[in-house]
Amino acid sequence: MVDVSDTAPEFTLPRDGGETVTLSQYSGRKLVLFFYPKDDTSGCTSEAIAFTALRDRFEAAGAEILGMSPDSPAKHDKFIAKHDLNVALASDEEKTVLDAYGVWKEKSMYGKKYMGVERSTFLIGKDGRIAKAWRKVSVPGHVEEVLEAARKLA
Repeated sequence: MVDVSDTAPEFTLPRDGGETVTLSQYSGRKLVLFFYPKDDTSGCTSEAIAFTALRDRFEAAGAEILGMSPDSPAKHDKFIAKHDLNVALASDEEKTVLDAYGVWKEKSMYGKKYMGVERSTFLIGKDGRIAKAWRKVSVPGHVEEVLEAARKLA
């Protein structure tokens, strides 16, 4: 599990649009890396729409945005098209990156235990280190809080 000031774990993953994304692509730039459980569920949709709505402000703050879930690139493409999203979405079907960032967790719903993504966001600085981490994210107001942190990060 990573924490603030740790070097962000490198990755190379498929993403929407049939492309590949790597952490090193963002070298020298700020990156907002948000992990979410599943495409097209209510909380995940609200979060992705909120990041899309503020993308220009993140860009003005010098920050790129990348979402990640265990869903396939094909599911990401449908999710993006359905909700007119303009943020890149990486696919970690093997859950190696989710595990490296410590967001693949045992969860519980109605007494049943299962493995899933703990909604989390990491602000990665230009130096490739974790500048801020939000775990167990509640969606309302979260994207605005991340934007403010991105603005303050040199």
